[in-house]
Amino acid sequence: MSRLNHSTESPELVKKLAEVGLTKSSVDPIIKNLIEIRASQMNGCTFCVDMHVKEAKIRGERELRLHHVAVWRESKLFTEKERAALEWTEIVTQLSPRGISDQDYERALTFFSKKELSDLTFAIGVINVWNRLSVAFHAEPGALDMHYGLDKAGLN
Repeated sequence: MSRLNHSTESPELVKKLAEVGLTKSSVDPIIKNLIEIRASQMNGCTFCVDMHVKEAKIRGERELRLHHVAVWRESKLFTEKERAALEWTEIVTQLSPRGISDQDYERALTFFSKKELSDLTFAIGVINVWNRLSVAFHAEPGALDMHYGLDKAGLN
């Protein structure tokens, strides 16, 4: 059961966060979907996993790849760049007490330009904020499907 509606209680902040998320970015839309799903899985955000799986399906993502996001390290279905994005997502989402190593940073830069890595990190940060809001306030999965056209995914 939902606790409160953060969109109603803090509409100005939700609007600003949405603007950041919708700002033109160098992040490939396929990679953006993958990182949104992975961060949401890690954070236990059912609302966001539900939403981003449906978005990916509507954009033509293969269903099997969606099932493999949680086990991407063992899966052969992702490109090296997608794997690098998923790895960076895990590193940034679950920060080590020691921070992010130079080795992890340099590995990410073998697949992304500095601009792309910066944009990717912003995208990861934004989904992490949405995850925290949705988890804190028990956002109901599927509640906004009609509003965002996610009912077209055919997954309900």
